[in-house]
Amino acid sequence: MAIWKITPSPTIEQMNAMVKDTAVAHLGIEFTEVGDDFLRATMPVDSRTVQPARILHGGASVLLAESIGSQAAYMCVDTSKFRCVGLDINANHIRAATSGKVIGTGRPMHLGRTTHVWEIRIETEDGKLVCISRLTVAVIPIDG
Repeated sequence: MAIWKITPSPTIEQMNAMVKDTAVAHLGIEFTEVGDDFLRATMPVDSRTVQPARILHGGASVLLAESIGSQAAYMCVDTSKFRCVGLDINANHIRAATSGKVIGTGRPMHLGRTTHVWEIRIETEDGKLVCISRLTVAVIPIDG
């Protein structure tokens, strides 16, 4: 059973349109798949996302992770009553990525009334773990 509260759920095209003219779009991040309990996006490993040593910048991985977790959290609340904002994020960088693209997949660990916790796994195209991240999101009532 799907965890998403927004009905109908935004399409991939709508999600990608929502991030136009943002850091997400600037880094080439694209949402690619929505499952019953996950959201997936890709990010290129190129001049926008590497550090001077030409490996994927850890900050770019964190931006990918927060982008996935924040979008997923948004889809799990009644957006007429609540907004979701990042509260805390951590990331463990496991291995370097040097080319191609990385694929991030976010799944909920906890979907509470006031907080969500999301796990985001970032892997190479051949499935090797690059980064594991945990994002805590505050679910805040919209003052009416």
